[in-house]
Amino acid sequence: MSAAAWTEAFLEMMAAERAAAANTLTAYGRDLADAQAYLVARGQDLASASAEDMEAYFAQLGMRRLSSATAARRRSAVRQFYRFVLGEGWRGDDPSRRVDAPRKGRPLPRILTRAEVSVLIDAATARDGPAGARLGAMLELLYASGLRVSELVALPLAAMARDPAYLIVKGKGGKERLAPVGAAARAAVKTYLDVRPAFLPKGVRQSPWLFPSRSRAGRLTARRLAQLLDEAARRAGIDPTKVSPHVLRHAFATHLLEGGADLRVVQTLLGHADIATTQIYTHVAQDRLREVVETKHPLSRKKD
Repeated sequence: MSAAAWTEAFLEMMAAERAAAANTLTAYGRDLADAQAYLVARGQDLASASAEDMEAYFAQLGMRRLSSATAARRRSAVRQFYRFVLGEGWRGDDPSRRVDAPRKGRPLPRILTRAEVSVLIDAATARDGPAGARLGAMLELLYASGLRVSELVALPLAAMARDPAYLIVKGKGGKERLAPVGAAARAAVKTYLDVRPAFLPKGVRQSPWLFPSRSRAGRLTARRLAQLLDEAARRAGIDPTKVSPHVLRHAFATHLLEGGADLRVVQTLLGHADIATTQIYTHVAQDRLREVVETKHPLSRKKD
């Protein structure tokens, strides 16, 4: 893949999984284009840049008349880009790793309550016709299986053959894992499969994708799913800024831990290489449980 294809995939991930606003995506696109232009002048690009190239770029940023906020954002955009590329297995190293930046606490992921997830799925499936069945099936799978949005849209039709209790998912770096499929998700997929032909491209009778579409890729894109989810959130009366496909993955992990699941099991189900990545959900679960105790326990209520 080319540097341009990597950039496009990164921006699509930012839109779909992190619900980045249009202005943010535009800014990140400009930031990566700036880095690309500098590297091309050195005979490199974002795909081939070395650590020395990136150090030179960051040093050059400091010599330009940029605001501190703009320079910081450009450094952040490049670092996030290479973390994404490394996670996808497109490069075996991160050339921005030597860049020093102020360390900040990792923000806790946004989480929906069980009730909000239920209302959201109901709003998705309440939409008439095939569109409602498809969106309902996708949301049920995201929540039941803890899939990344990129994994969901890339599911082959064969993955749901014979009504499986588990999916074999190819995640970051090409690593495979088993992802559970609950009864509700299997039922939603069965309903969707009856209307799936409505989404086949014109003149096409068969498609290898579970979620085909008339897009150039031949399957539903992560960005389009994010747009459909935004619409469902509005219909459900939920703030759309709280919702993205990745938020359902967060909900999957947090609700498992709240229910007493072992952290190592959740790590395996999410496909995290490092358990430290999974541990952030324990903080979310603990905060939520503390809130329940403080607001619901009779001895915690303030006396009048």
